[in-house]
Amino acid sequence: MFTHTHALQYEAKPDGPDPDFARKLQEILGGQWGEMTVAMQYLLQGWNCRLPGKYKDMLLAIGTEELAHVEMIVTMIDRLLDHVPLKPDAADRTKEAAAGYGQHNPQHAIVNGAGAYFRDSMGLPWSGGYVTASGNLMADFHYNATAEMQGRLQAARLFNMTDDHGVKDMLRFNLARDHMHQMQWLAAIEELKSDGIEGIPVPEAFPMDEELPEFAYTFIDASDGPDAANGRWASGPALDGTDNQLRAAPIAANADAPILPPGDPRLYPTPQTQMNTLIQKAKDALK
Repeated sequence: MFTHTHALQYEAKPDGPDPDFARKLQEILGGQWGEMTVAMQYLLQGWNCRLPGKYKDMLLAIGTEELAHVEMIVTMIDRLLDHVPLKPDAADRTKEAAAGYGQHNPQHAIVNGAGAYFRDSMGLPWSGGYVTASGNLMADFHYNATAEMQGRLQAARLFNMTDDHGVKDMLRFNLARDHMHQMQWLAAIEELKSDGIEGIPVPEAFPMDEELPEFAYTFIDASDGPDAANGRWASGPALDGTDNQLRAAPIAANADAPILPPGDPRLYPTPQTQMNTLIQKAKDALK
């Protein structure tokens, strides 16, 4: 169940209209790492969570807060679109004016009547495919921390793309909340570990004797860069609580080259004899 309060969580009022920046702001509304994504992601993780208590409650709390951020950004975009020009100023024929008008998103006016919508800055529709809810809290919390890092990164870039004090003030709030949410997910990961619920690797409960041990602790160096294996990821104690050591090894083939059988003739594949002829011609051409 949800209720709605008309008052915003934080003010979203620009100094003046700016349809160009309204388009840019669409990215943190309807982009892959925007507020729609994290709101739906945290709520879905919470609704699906089969572990009652603090983790489920926390997910639903932050997901609901993110809906408040969706409302703030929609409101800011709407206000940036106030008095949006429907055509270029006939009195201003400069190239600069034409270029500036060309940065507007025409769908803001044509489709939405000077309003925001759930699309990114290029007009691509927001997708539920951006949302991750695996049912494994350790995996999801790591991904959530990444989502907040990406969201904060984009908000920080937008902060440097405007001189509007009202927009900057709202972005300061968004940046602060992204900062807190990053720490929240990292703290939640530590809490999971302390509760002994899940660990690394994910899923921890999968029996390690079913893994191939020679590949579980080896950094496979498939690069000619001299420093690919020069890091903690290729040496030292394993991070899964076992007594194993991490090591590095060059990439190597562990199986023969595959030779597939002839295709089902009902699917009309290239006949095997013709394929052999093509392969031989290719070999001859390389000699």
